[in-house]
Amino acid sequence: MDSESSYFIKVSEDLPTLENCYAFCAREPSCGAVSTFVGITRDNFQGKKVTKLSYESYVPMAEKELRKLCTEATEKFPSVKRIAAVHILGDCPVGKASVILATASPHRREAINCCEYLIDELKARIPIWKLEVYEGDADSVWKENVEWHEGKRRRVMVKQTTHEK
Repeated sequence: MDSESSYFIKVSEDLPTLENCYAFCAREPSCGAVSTFVGITRDNFQGKKVTKLSYESYVPMAEKELRKLCTEATEKFPSVKRIAAVHILGDCPVGKASVILATASPHRREAINCCEYLIDELKARIPIWKLEVYEGDADSVWKENVEWHEGKRRRVMVKQTTHEK
């Protein structure tokens, strides 16, 4: 598979839309299925009101690792012909998309399974860091993505910061 024409990868403050990602995948005429995943900022975490998430990354490394992940995904799911994988940097308010994934294959099963594999692996492996900012609370928390430890999911709190109001 020619990764240059088969993958749409972007880590940026200017997030492409779901429609952009869908259109990229739907251009493959041999495919009859496009599966998507959109991660959005929710308004709460463990009883605290979340106002926004803020993401940071070293873009060249994150995009390189996303490309490697897409290559691994197409090896694992060989009927997948196109993948769009985009992630926002900077502030992401409640209700807005922070990550969009889309996969195209001739039939639905591989597109759906590939999309699930991509989001699980993206959260575990891609070097993008998240600051969770709470309403009415000076404390914000830098969080690692969900990690696998001894076969179990765990979320690790990395560092608390105090924001001046």
